[in-house]
Amino acid sequence: MTDDRQDLADAQQMHWQETYTAHPGMYGEEPSTAAVHAIGVFRAAGTRDVVELGAGHGRDALYFAREGFSVQATDFSTTGLDQLRAAARQQGVADRVTAVVHDVRDPLPLPDASVDAVFAHMLLCMALSTKEIHALVGEVGRVLRPGGAFVYTVRHTGDAHYGTGTAHGDHIYEHGGFAVHFFDRALVDALAGGWTLNEVHAFEEGDLPRRLWRITQTLPSGVGSMVWGLTRYTLMVRPGCSASSPVSVTHSRCSGYGQLRGVNAGVKPAT
Repeated sequence: MTDDRQDLADAQQMHWQETYTAHPGMYGEEPSTAAVHAIGVFRAAGTRDVVELGAGHGRDALYFAREGFSVQATDFSTTGLDQLRAAARQQGVADRVTAVVHDVRDPLPLPDASVDAVFAHMLLCMALSTKEIHALVGEVGRVLRPGGAFVYTVRHTGDAHYGTGTAHGDHIYEHGGFAVHFFDRALVDALAGGWTLNEVHAFEEGDLPRRLWRITQTLPSGVGSMVWGLTRYTLMVRPGCSASSPVSVTHSRCSGYGQLRGVNAGVKPAT
């Protein structure tokens, strides 16, 4: 990651911390429409456990828990996750929710083929480079069990904010302190390489309105033990930091530094 990219990543993490502090539970308790859709996908697939990436203060993670799923909620904001834990206790679902501080630029802190489903509402379209997004989707494929579903949403290049505000390159534009990576369809298709792409659904959300895609893709059920997305990679570790623990701590000097660098080559047998 270049110094400019690291500065942007650090600034975004700080901005989200400050936002959740100033506006506790800012998105309310009602689940997103994407989460409501995902419930149907997960039930049809016989899902028992769900990982949510970028869970924030937990409106969707808690909804999944109320619907009976075991949920691991991840986010790089300790403040957001503190609010999620408190809400889980209030709603009586704390026994079904685990909150983990994690920066998605790092490998997911989960074993191979260990979860049934992954959900991410507007997480992939944050201030992540195209290379980092590919690495993340490779990680999702690694931790999913065969036949597992990945449901995610992203803002796209048809959005009114695309091409305006502060440009950071790689289709990333910043408005009001929030940086967004706007997806084109070519990126969606590239991320589905080696997966079954079930649906790309266009919808709108919010006052602008934000224009998004909801993507549902599943891991083929017959793949067995595979390496997904990145077939050759090196974990770059800052001197003095451990490569053994991928969980980032907010404002740690090691946070957000671990990166997968490699070639996106679809699906190949593990060696």
